[in-house]
Amino acid sequence: MKKVFGVLGDPIEHSLSPAMHNAAFRKLKMDCEYHAFRVMKKNLKDAIQGAQAMGFGGLNITVPHKEKALEFTNPDTLARRIGAVNTVSFNDGIRGHNTDGLGAELALREAGVGIKSSNVVLVGAGGAARAIAFHFAEKGACVTIANRTPEKAEALAEDVGCSHAGIEDLKGLLQDSDILINATSVGMHPHIDATIANRDSLHPDLAVFDIVYNPLQTKLLHQAELAGAKPINGVAMLVHQGAEAFRIWTGQKPPVEVMRKAVLEGLD
Repeated sequence: MKKVFGVLGDPIEHSLSPAMHNAAFRKLKMDCEYHAFRVMKKNLKDAIQGAQAMGFGGLNITVPHKEKALEFTNPDTLARRIGAVNTVSFNDGIRGHNTDGLGAELALREAGVGIKSSNVVLVGAGGAARAIAFHFAEKGACVTIANRTPEKAEALAEDVGCSHAGIEDLKGLLQDSDILINATSVGMHPHIDATIANRDSLHPDLAVFDIVYNPLQTKLLHQAELAGAKPINGVAMLVHQGAEAFRIWTGQKPPVEVMRKAVLEGLD
């Protein structure tokens, strides 16, 4: 009998997850299919429990449900610390996981950038930023969180056990940094002229990672190129967090390049 997987969010119509996971299932000749489901906040608990009752293979959870999903799953240690779930497995009850931080680490590793002992400036304090901050700190990075709302940066830094700064301090912070991560939606379509930093704030020894993947080259990444820094777009994180979810659900090695190709075709 065909196994069903899905992603829950609102809105959900632009999700690339179905194309990515269905390509993986086809490649491995697995009798599975993956669908996007629009679920409102008030129905999230019913949707997760209903998926388990109907024998779903697993779920992804996306905006705006990642934090709320924590209440309706039995989260693993990392997801509990982060305070957000992006993957649900049904192999052992209703388990909550968070693969966003690992996805970000693997995106950097793929570009030849290690995070251990690196000075990382992380801009943002939302769900993605939380996942990256906890994961990178755990892996030995020295993380500084900068955010437009200083109170949010301070609160996240306190949770993680790292430092924080105001967004106005970004230029000074970056002089001694190895990695800049934009974990906000700044620069995302249709606001493609927005950026968290310009060329004069960046330097050639800096890796600049933007979790935004639409457009593929954000204004931030263009500024990074002009400064001679290493630009890294958000596709690799999307693919690697999805690949880790695939591994959790199926126990199979995910066909990462097949998944990446499906995402890039979906963005064309």
